[in-house]
Amino acid sequence: MEDRPLADLFPPATRERWLGLVDGVLKGADFEKRLVGKTADGLRIEPLYDAAEPVAQPMRAPGPWRIAQRVDHPDAGTARTLAMADLEGGADALTLVFNGAPTARGFGLDVADASALDTALDGVMLSLIAIRIDAGGHGLQAAAAIKALAAARSEPLSGLDLDLGLDPIGTFAATGTLGADFGAALARTLTEFDADGFSGRACLADGRPYHAGGASEGAELAAVLATAVAYLRALEAGGHDLGRARDAIAVLLVADTDEFLTIAKFRAMRRLWARVEAACGLDPKPLRLHAETAWRMMNRRDPFVNILRTSMAACSAGLGGADSVTALPYTAALGLADAFARRVARNSQIVLIEESNLARVADPAAGAGSFETLTQQLTDTAWAAFQAIEREGGIVASLRAGQVQTDIAATRATRAKDVATRREALTGASEFPFLAEKPVTVLDVPPVDAPPVPFTGGETWTCAALPAHRLAEPYEALRDASDAYLAKAGRRPAVFLANLGAVAVFNARSTFAANAFAAGGIEAVNEDGFTEAAALAEAFKHSGARIACLCSADSVYATHAVSAAEALKAAGADTIYLAGKPGDLAAPLEAAGVAAYLYAGCDLLALLDQALGRATHS
Repeated sequence: MEDRPLADLFPPATRERWLGLVDGVLKGADFEKRLVGKTADGLRIEPLYDAAEPVAQPMRAPGPWRIAQRVDHPDAGTARTLAMADLEGGADALTLVFNGAPTARGFGLDVADASALDTALDGVMLSLIAIRIDAGGHGLQAAAAIKALAAARSEPLSGLDLDLGLDPIGTFAATGTLGADFGAALARTLTEFDADGFSGRACLADGRPYHAGGASEGAELAAVLATAVAYLRALEAGGHDLGRARDAIAVLLVADTDEFLTIAKFRAMRRLWARVEAACGLDPKPLRLHAETAWRMMNRRDPFVNILRTSMAACSAGLGGADSVTALPYTAALGLADAFARRVARNSQIVLIEESNLARVADPAAGAGSFETLTQQLTDTAWAAFQAIEREGGIVASLRAGQVQTDIAATRATRAKDVATRREALTGASEFPFLAEKPVTVLDVPPVDAPPVPFTGGETWTCAALPAHRLAEPYEALRDASDAYLAKAGRRPAVFLANLGAVAVFNARSTFAANAFAAGGIEAVNEDGFTEAAALAEAFKHSGARIACLCSADSVYATHAVSAAEALKAAGADTIYLAGKPGDLAAPLEAAGVAAYLYAGCDLLALLDQALGRATHS
């Protein structure tokens, strides 16, 4: 028997052979439309990539990334209890969130309470964990508080892995207010801390305001890079040499559910920063790169799906080289997370690190054609956008002029359209909604609105604040209206599914319609198929619904849809929909009373808004 490698017995795998097989499957369909995706930045996502040569870049050292948990309970004693449980349960980093910070969302420690920080960190050995402060406009006060706490405990600043998290520009983007002397305040604070042995990071270029505002990956990177460069200039102008100024800056990027783009984004950030270092005449060093899972991807409805989202995002950030990862609890959109939700957030990362061993390689995406290509494309796109910001006078000038906000608004509008048409599917909200979901628990702590606080006193600049929206909010508003109707009427708004023909014929569109209407909180009244218009009309009368949707195959519509619509109208249907497109029947269907068409790619939000209004009016 011939002794040859198995692979030698088959023709070599080439792109040409693959394309030939693809053509056979597509059967003349457009390759670009079917198989090539586009990112929000317009970057191509190919179905197949060739192997690539790894690109050398500064990365996190091999080993686990830090598992960070937010300390954000307003009561310092309870915050301590939760934080200790996190540390004992596997977390090794804490983010100290103070009320008034844009990302505190109404919660957080009280920066005005001198004892709050001491109480919240009682029993925590500061030198054994990493600490990051998230205080927004209260950043200087929070930094002073941690410094005083370290001194009171005789903990030298030189022994702490500490990020002061001072981000006046990010706070400006999120709140619309900024003290004009922020740069001098940053430099002065770093001087004071360094005099006491501090060697950590004072400034944070934070991508969360831009991501929550709707930014694309390239726009987030560009804004963060421009912010980091602004801090670099401010620290140098305040008397710090470029090497120390560079080391005093950290970056936080948002990790989203798209694993390819998230990994590429984190890798691109390190390349972008290396370009800045080279331009400054500095030898590149690994950037301190933090990650937090995305606020905008979180659902209030069917929140357990958020566990999958945050796990994927945390995994992608870790694989992309993040030094620390904060996974938002799956109930974050509903309120302040309890101990169980916090446990799930940290345990998902423990599984990734300890059981899946995903942190053993410094840069696992190196050499993969898809990741190398996307990383370079994002690097080039973000660099060009960064240069555009610089030409506008820098990130502060661009924000004051509204240019950053305008660019992000255009992307946000496109994404909103994609959400409305379900081109961007939201599991649990626009896709596979679950009307019988059971409520989950959050802590009984109401959020408190805190007015924006400028980072420093004196002259204050203003800009249009970026909004912080979640993608699922429009669908959640419809579901809230449905809940209100349920509480008032004792039943949900209903749609009668007028199934025509046999089950095998109508089932696909009937199932599609039931799920689509459920996204708006409208419950489907599903019947067997009908062949007689009179029986259909009688069933509708007994359903209790005010609206109806015809469901069947196009061939059945051709012979039965018009008469069925007429029968439903005569039976009192307020509004009639049809699952599918009308084709040549548009005019007769409209004359028979069909108001709109439900199909993949339609504006589902607009249809559901109309349907909910018709289904609930008295």
